[in-house]
Amino acid sequence: MPTGCDGKGVNVSVRPLPLEGIRVAEFCHVVMGPTCGLILADLGAEVIKVEPPEGDHTRKLVASGAGFFPTYNRNKKSFAVNLKSPKGREAVLKLIASSDVVTENFRPGAMDQLGFGPDAMGRLNPGLVYCSLKGFLPGPYDHRTGLDEVVQMMGGLAYMTGGRHGPLRAGASVIDVMGGMFGAIAILGALHQRAKTGTGQYVKSALYESCAFLMGQHMAEGLASGKGVTPMPDRVRAWAVYDNFRTKEGELVFVGVVTDTQWKIFCESFGLVDLLADPALKTNPQRVEARPRILPVVTALFEKMGKQELMDRCERLGLPFAPIAKPEDLFDDPHLNASGGLAPVTLGNGVRTRVPGLPIEMDGVRFGTRTDIPRVGEHTRDVLAALGYDHAGIEALFAEGVAA
Repeated sequence: MPTGCDGKGVNVSVRPLPLEGIRVAEFCHVVMGPTCGLILADLGAEVIKVEPPEGDHTRKLVASGAGFFPTYNRNKKSFAVNLKSPKGREAVLKLIASSDVVTENFRPGAMDQLGFGPDAMGRLNPGLVYCSLKGFLPGPYDHRTGLDEVVQMMGGLAYMTGGRHGPLRAGASVIDVMGGMFGAIAILGALHQRAKTGTGQYVKSALYESCAFLMGQHMAEGLASGKGVTPMPDRVRAWAVYDNFRTKEGELVFVGVVTDTQWKIFCESFGLVDLLADPALKTNPQRVEARPRILPVVTALFEKMGKQELMDRCERLGLPFAPIAKPEDLFDDPHLNASGGLAPVTLGNGVRTRVPGLPIEMDGVRFGTRTDIPRVGEHTRDVLAALGYDHAGIEALFAEGVAA
């Protein structure tokens, strides 16, 4: 039976996965497109990653790009083929004709030049859902090269993140991932419509519009408040206590007090009876106004407490709190490990590790690793056989360098 993931990230037998029986031909690289395919693959689709015989260049990225391929390519098959050769093109056309979905994030026009554009493939396979994941949706910018960092700068996110320190991109590929998610949402919607109409359609997702979607709350904030929007580092907090505080070990803990009830609990538990009794601090707007008076008191109190003591107290009281974690700390996070939040994979250098799984649960099941990150061309022979090639034909394609 298809598999899901138990609380330890280990595959277990469950009822058929949601997208079982859906075939996806993926022409994607880096983060945005592979994220879209990963979501579909984790949900049970057969995602066939079409890559050149030498492999997707993302496999070879270093430094901050070294984690891209292992994070976004589990549960996929690798079909290594030369798209520019006539015989390679023939094999890919057979793949697309047998697929439910095509995803691509090449530069604008590249798929049309290769002969695999949405119009031609829609005629080849009328039921096909074809998804392009680009930098921009149609408009004056759609010819530009879109990157996560580019759209964060022009879409307002870098401004909101950096503030007085200058524009600063977010600390992860948030727009690439978000664009991939919206692509997957569009595909699922199109598949649902196809079940009613019998025909596929062309859908698109884009980085710039994804970033603009995130900025919607700040655009509306400015209109609602009648004031210019202040970047996050420079903003006036919405609550009096909503900050990082240093403990006696010198480590930071975030603590928030966000309701009147929490303010009462907080003051009673931490012995701040004078603040609780002060009528000038009765409401949240009053307390926000009095932050310069409240924060020194709270800061001095927390500086005398141990980090674990402070977090334990906040947890018992139901107050929002958080340690300041680094990415590597998540490997040992007890919650992620207990809930199946980390999926096992093998890196290109042979190291076994775990990466975050989809942040969803369906009917008590998390979606983990069914098949490991594929080697370049690991499934080429299997894919060709499924497309109707016999053994001699497959070996001929390998001998000619068309397949790998």
